[in-house]
Amino acid sequence: QVQLVESGGGLVQAGGSLRLSCVASGIRFSSYDLGWFRQAPGKQRDVVAGITRGGVTSYADSVKVRFTISRDNAKATVYLQMNNLKPEDTGVYYCVAGSTSRYWGQGTQVTVSS
Repeated sequence: QVQLVESGGGLVQAGGSLRLSCVASGIRFSSYDLGWFRQAPGKQRDVVAGITRGGVTSYADSVKVRFTISRDNAKATVYLQMNNLKPEDTGVYYCVAGSTSRYWGQGTQVTVSS
């Protein structure tokens, strides 16, 4: 009954911003490391950002400074704030729970036009 449900994707122009949200249920949220993966067209699925149960964050080099991952344990929600979006940020974004990517959401599409 574990569910991760993403929202917040859409179509934006280059330089714009989006905030992705992922609401989890069926797990003890505060005990899990969390992350966001991205699958760009024609590319493999790669990690974008992660946050540990203790709040330590990490980012792919391509999104550092521009993206911020955060979590709200009271709301069982992990966020990805995306600023200064670029066309190469286009792809399907997935939230993941567990240090070994045990649980995955369904994904949300982000499209950045030039």
